[in-house]
Amino acid sequence: MPGTLVEQETETDDALDVPWNVVVHNDPVNLMSYVAQVFQKIFGYSRQRAEKHMLEVHRQGRSIVWTGGRERAELYIQQLHGWLLLATIERTA
Repeated sequence: MPGTLVEQETETDDALDVPWNVVVHNDPVNLMSYVAQVFQKIFGYSRQRAEKHMLEVHRQGRSIVWTGGRERAELYIQQLHGWLLLATIERTA
């Protein structure tokens, strides 16, 4: 069934094209200043923007720090884990 294979490939391609959120979650280990510094290093955020996201993490338990393609989102997740931050990826649609 060649048509089925094409549909499966299309579904996979569509899943990669859907925007993905990189979400950082609150944890009891990392200092707020450390989290803000990591956001500056990984995402190139200004100090003000990094602190805004850090405060969202602290007060709301999570912050969507980036939205875009899946491959880049997965790279950001790996980098955040490398800095020992708790982060996940979630589909926006």
